[in-house]
Amino acid sequence: MKNRTTLRKNIVNILYKIFIYEESKIDYEIEDVIQSEMTDSDPFVSSCLKGVLKERETLISLANSYLVDWELKRLSKVDQAILLLAIYELEYTDTPRAVVINEAIELSKLYSDEKVVKMINGVLDSICHKDEKN
Repeated sequence: MKNRTTLRKNIVNILYKIFIYEESKIDYEIEDVIQSEMTDSDPFVSSCLKGVLKERETLISLANSYLVDWELKRLSKVDQAILLLAIYELEYTDTPRAVVINEAIELSKLYSDEKVVKMINGVLDSICHKDEKN
């Protein structure tokens, strides 16, 4: 069994592929895309992927409300995948907020430049504290 850090990296890679397929108008089955990335299926991966895809419009709207002078669609597809996964986990799972933010930051350090890492951190931090402002 893989650890959650590795599984999140798999999820980001799978979301990236799905975003490319969709942009290119290529049909896909989610299970086939999962199998192309992982030899063993995992309930965490399947649950998060299906959740992100099901709630995508809500997640995008939430991300856009915290992106200052930006929209999610302007980010690279991998940055979109990292942010949508993290927002999904914050809003729809019991994963501790600090874990979600740390994992997203570590993933963004692998794939993005420092400006994007800081932006992702800021967006997720703002989402975590949105209830405190109301």
